[in-house]
Amino acid sequence: MTRRVAGAGETVRANHWWWDAAADAYQAEHGEFLGDVRFVWGPEGFDEGVARLLGDVAGQRVLEIGAGAGQCGRWLVARGADAVGVELSARQLWHSRRLDERSGVRLPAVQADASRLPFGDASFDAVCSSYGALPFVADAATVCAEVARVLRPGGRFVFSVSHPVRWCFPDDPDEGGLTAVQSYFDRTPYVEQDEDGVASYVEHHRTVGDWVRVVVGAGLRLVDLVEPEWPAGHDGIWGGWSPLRGRILPGTAIFICELDPRNSR
Repeated sequence: MTRRVAGAGETVRANHWWWDAAADAYQAEHGEFLGDVRFVWGPEGFDEGVARLLGDVAGQRVLEIGAGAGQCGRWLVARGADAVGVELSARQLWHSRRLDERSGVRLPAVQADASRLPFGDASFDAVCSSYGALPFVADAATVCAEVARVLRPGGRFVFSVSHPVRWCFPDDPDEGGLTAVQSYFDRTPYVEQDEDGVASYVEHHRTVGDWVRVVVGAGLRLVDLVEPEWPAGHDGIWGGWSPLRGRILPGTAIFICELDPRNSR
């Protein structure tokens, strides 16, 4: 584990391999929490069925980026949306097909890089991403520009990422994760690599201000920024997230954006 520069090509290759290798364990560990047909925005369990950040999706054409095993997209389909998922990992898509069969709700999905969406201009009424793709790309501006391209004028883009302040703290659900150990302003990517320096996992840090500039630069308008609180009675632990830390530190940031019709392509 190290912090070093990692470009777009290296990032895509590393995360493609990592998610293909980790998909089975990830779904086994988190599948019960994620459900088969459920839309949660992060480890706090902030549920779209209650939050309605996307609004009424019935009859809407909706794209999910970084769909994983399709739990969120399947929820959209069950609510009457014409939804489709995009996912980099073939193994995650295999799990999506498995959950389609188990749940009886099918999410059409394609394997693609979020920076090159295989859809025409103005194809979707809304785009969403729950911890998918955006933390794992070197060039978030390109992804947001692609989102703006495929959105219809006035369309909504809602995405969640690890709250940027969390990068200051160790990924520890106990007391050790409550002491800041690095600068919030250090954007150097987090990289896991082998002994030859070949990256196997890359995650990129952006401050809140960075995210705002990326969104606005793509011609999108920031409508709201939601920071879900850790709910009472939720005792689960997910990596560095826990009730102990969740009561003190924000774990998730959800950016709610709309395509300004004046900037539509």
